[in-house]
Amino acid sequence: MEFTLFFIAAILLFGSVAAQVDTLVGFNGDERDALYALKATFNNSFLNRNWTGTHCHNNQPPLWFGLRCVDGRVTALSLDSLGLVGNTNVNALSKFTELSALSLKNNSLSGNVFDFSSNKKMKAIDLSSNAFDGPIPLSLVSLSSLESLQLQNNRLTGSIPELNQSSLTVFNVSNSNLSGSIPRTKALQSFGSDSYRGNPGLCGPPSDAICNLIIKGSNNTAAPPDTNKATEENSSSKPRVTLLLVLVVVLFFVANLLLLLLYFKKHLEIKELIKKLGSNETKEKNNENMTDISIQNQGPAADGGKLIFMEEGENFQLGDLLKASAEGLGKGIFGNSYKAMLEGRSPIVVKRLRDLKPLSVDEFMKQVQIIAKKRHPNLLPLVAYFYTKEEKLLLYKYAEKGNLFDRIHGGRGVGRVPFRWSSRLIVAQGVARALEFLHLNTKPNSSIVPHGNLKSSNVLLGENDEVLVSDYGFASLVALPIAAQCMASYRSPEYQQMKRVSRKSDIWSFGCLLIELLTGKISSHSSPEESHGIDLCAWVNRAVREEWTAEIFDSEIASQRSAIPGMLNLLQIAIRCSNISPDKRPEMTEVVKEIESIKLTENGEEYSSSFDRSLTDDSMSTVGSGIAMDER
Repeated sequence: MEFTLFFIAAILLFGSVAAQVDTLVGFNGDERDALYALKATFNNSFLNRNWTGTHCHNNQPPLWFGLRCVDGRVTALSLDSLGLVGNTNVNALSKFTELSALSLKNNSLSGNVFDFSSNKKMKAIDLSSNAFDGPIPLSLVSLSSLESLQLQNNRLTGSIPELNQSSLTVFNVSNSNLSGSIPRTKALQSFGSDSYRGNPGLCGPPSDAICNLIIKGSNNTAAPPDTNKATEENSSSKPRVTLLLVLVVVLFFVANLLLLLLYFKKHLEIKELIKKLGSNETKEKNNENMTDISIQNQGPAADGGKLIFMEEGENFQLGDLLKASAEGLGKGIFGNSYKAMLEGRSPIVVKRLRDLKPLSVDEFMKQVQIIAKKRHPNLLPLVAYFYTKEEKLLLYKYAEKGNLFDRIHGGRGVGRVPFRWSSRLIVAQGVARALEFLHLNTKPNSSIVPHGNLKSSNVLLGENDEVLVSDYGFASLVALPIAAQCMASYRSPEYQQMKRVSRKSDIWSFGCLLIELLTGKISSHSSPEESHGIDLCAWVNRAVREEWTAEIFDSEIASQRSAIPGMLNLLQIAIRCSNISPDKRPEMTEVVKEIESIKLTENGEEYSSSFDRSLTDDSMSTVGSGIAMDER
């Protein structure tokens, strides 16, 4: 009897301790089971390979693609544009009580929209561009913190729930099969008609469709209509309709008149600015100390105000640049960039600088001269610059084929041109040569890193696929708080621990870039703001340590069996470059020699399906063991 009681107490004690341990390590079995159920529904080859093992561990970065975790609980799930298919279960999210963000946009999922009754912390939902049907769930009304709801481009039916959260700032249900009157809640009425467009059955403001009110009698046989009353109503409604039409026409003409006045005002401002800049250039041309604007004969202007070219042969002026048609290329940490189409010449990229150190014109020109003198086939050359107290511009040649980030991650799916191993190795070689040149041409004891912001979005591809590294040398121009917050080198382990960067920080960034190039995964150290990345260095080291390295390589290159030895060599270089200890990272000259020694196998055998695990697992495990020995 005493033994039995002791045995029962031991079992209860063990269960309590096990529960506490699960809590301490951040393990949640219900969430993991729910994720496995989703994986089974999607049956996606990428997720089948990636979603294995522990999904969340304390506050470590999640190892499963598309997850974000806090204290071992899933707080965000983002699986955009993965080609997911399947009929989802409405209760699939019931176990994720800490979930605050869900994005499954641009897939082919079907079934009813999820029930969000258990997701009280939900803030952002994006299920757009799928094949969801049925009604919009009423459980959305109870989400008091909801900020964004995007359900456009689906097959939803029924009416819109009466959402009235004051936090709701983004809302779109366009291009579906919704019907009925749009609720008159303050939240839903605050959005424009575009949020409701493409639903033939919807009516009422803010949409353009007018609701027809149909009053049914309580009996099946309705009383005959009063013809006199109907005539009176028709005659009284005609003046109202006419008055409404007149008001619409008047408002249309007033709006067009205001737009015309704004256009002329803007036109006059631009004309005056061009005239002012033209007069400044004329004065400077007459100045005895400024006889030419080429790099050999440029003297420092007292107030800037003109284009200073870095090489001879450029013949356009600032006025030509201001009059050129332009399109925005994006918002970077150093300022916005624009593509200017000048008549009779190749496009020019204009980068408007911001958040700079308080530099005088002489100091600014000196730093720009240092950047301009860095000439290498794999560096994007600086064409010209412009300086005034209010405006600082840098002009570069335009790279026709975009940047490396978009080439690796963009357009995954039908119609994508595969990014093969040979092209990736050429990119790795080009970036390594550019970085080596910067390192060899920067003072060894300088506290400024030679590049400072090396990442895939700053590696450009020219018209003939030439590799061009951009945004080098800006660490000497930008203010330190901005650099520490945004630049890639400042995310290195040594800055996180000791607030110190060096040329070895560039090498760490290069290692991260190589891992991104090999895995096809988005790195959290260099991802754009709108993208969710993972700590690739930690992920790869864990893969090598736990010997599931067969799943490291991007599926687009993993099928190229003859190239696997080269991939393994490049992976080994990447891991050494991204070593947590700066002293254990190689110099760039050594890195260039090792990468250039990797030979391409011409006409190598390729598989259309996944590669032979029996070949790669053994070889990669051997490499992993060697890497572990190097780190010790």
